[in-house]
Formats: sequence, C-alpha cells, structure tokens
Amino acid sequence: MPSGGRRYDPDRRQRIIDAAIRVVGVKGIAGLSHRSAAAEADVPLGSTTYHFKTLDDLLVAALRQTNEGFAQAVARSVALADPDADLAPALARLLGELLAADRGRVELEYELYLAALRRPALRPVAAAWCDAVAAALAPRTDPVTARALVAAVDGIGLQVLLTDSAYDEAYTREVLRRILRQD
Repeated sequence: MPSGGRRYDPDRRQRIIDAAIRVVGVKGIAGLSHRSAAAEADVPLGSTTYHFKTLDDLLVAALRQTNEGFAQAVARSVALADPDADLAPALARLLGELLAADRGRVELEYELYLAALRRPALRPVAAAWCDAVAAALAPRTDPVTARALVAAVDGIGLQVLLTDSAYDEAYTREVLRRILRQD
C-alpha cells in the first residue's frame, strides 16, 4: 500500500458498533459519544463520524444489533414453532432463559430500546423489534394476540429488571395463558 493511503479495514464499522454497545453497557447512553466509541473501538475519531454521521445513526445500529437476540430466539424456538406445544409455557420459559443467560445484556437492550422515547430516530428500530417478535408468534395465534403477547413479555421483562426481582415463570405463564384465551 502506498504510504499515506488508507488501510483497508472491512470490520471497522462493526467494531465501532460493538464498542458503542460496550460504552452504553458501562456508562449508559449519556456516556456514548463519537469520541467514546472511537476510543473503545481503538479507531480514529474520524472513523466513527465517517460510518455514523450522527450519534443517532450509531445508536440505531447498536439497537438493531442488540434487538436481534430475542426475536431470533423466538423465531428459532422449536417449542414455539410446534403447533402441538402449549404456547404460554414455552414463551414463559424462553423469557426466563433469556433473562437468566445475561441479565446485563438484557438491561442494555432495554436501555437502547427505551431511548426511542427521546430519540425519534430509534423508534422505527424499536417498532421493527416488536413486529419481528409478533411475526414469529403469529403462526401460533392471530396477529392481535401475537402483539398482546409481545407487549406482555416486554412488560414483564422490564418489570423484572426495574424491580431487580427474580423472574417468576409461573406468573408469566398464567398472564400469557389469559391472553391466549380466545372468546
């Protein structure tokens, strides 16, 4: 490569997103800046502004990446896909597994998700998460009930995190069963 030329670094954008997620995990969204992401990713400041013109652009990318976990877990769940499986216990178990696996990661996901309240650029990403989970549940129920299940799971997960309480799978199962009762 000629001296003074740019070094080819195809993973730089992804490293910046990963760094932003780590910064938010440690310092919260208030601690995220182009400068803090660049320092965490060990890249020049100009790289962050090249790949992400605004801080909201970086937050959108981070939220998209963190949202993938639960929606993919729902989509991949054999128990949720099985038409003979009882949906309420399967979904309650899945939520419990995700909360138990890495509570800090789930807290980070919610922090980014709830940032959409103040940052309109994040709202389409948050809505896409709800849509993806509802779409994964819709084959087992109708679209309205699928959205209600998403709202319940989302709310229960948030309450567990906010109250720092243990996850109650039996309670979640009962709430989901009530939603699934078709009149």
